[in-house]
Amino acid sequence: MSIFEMGMMIAFGFAWPFSIYKSYKSKSTKGKSIHFLLIVVFGYVCGLIHKVLYNPDIVIIFYALNALMVAVDSFLYLKNAINEKKAKAD
Repeated sequence: MSIFEMGMMIAFGFAWPFSIYKSYKSKSTKGKSIHFLLIVVFGYVCGLIHKVLYNPDIVIIFYALNALMVAVDSFLYLKNAINEKKAKAD
């Protein structure tokens, strides 16, 4: 296990709850990019797969938590985009 990898994952992990909160409270897609979010989820999933197959250690938990948080933020983005589209049509 690399302490630096764990530090990176923890630091990134602290940012996602704020992003989720912003998405939830604002009910807006402004300042967000679904492409960016999906690329980040892909990166975390790749890191998770690497950890499971080649280097299993405690950092797996941080990859999984971060991927889950970005997935939640992506879901909120899509939900907000649908609501914005409905509001525009009215």
